Amino acid sequence: MTAVQKTYSAKPGEVEAKWLLVDATDKVVGRLASDIAVRLMGKHRPTYTAHVDTGDVVVVVNADKVQFTGKKWAQKEYSWYTGYPGQRTISAEKRFERSPELILEEAVRRMLPKNKLSSVWMKKLKVYAGGEHPHQAQTPEAVDLG
Repeated sequence: MTAVQKTYSAKPGEVEAKWLLVDATDKVVGRLASDIAVRLMGKHRPTYTAHVDTGDVVVVVNADKVQFTGKKWAQKEYSWYTGYPGQRTISAEKRFERSPELILEEAVRRMLPKNKLSSVWMKKLKVYAGGEHPHQAQTPEAVDLG
């Protein structure tokens, strides 16, 4: 007779979230964003449960030093709908000049599943343009992603 294996399912509040510190200096945006998305969702853990927030809090510093491959700085465009006819567009270069954090935040947001948990996961992402962040008290653990 064989033993029955039970499937583990995490419950809300059961998983302790770690604080991670990521330095984005000279990292490619897409590769970094996909690694961050995996950490936010908690897919790197064996206790991952799809309907429960099992992810970590990710603090990204030096977001103003990220890189794109190829000619994406000039050719990549971000577009959005304002409610009026026609869409607004802006190049990656101009968006980077205005707010460099937005480049990485948008990339991560678009890599997350489109469900109710995605807004919870995005609140756990903290992106800063410079090398300083106000989360010293949480003692984030430095990890190398991207």
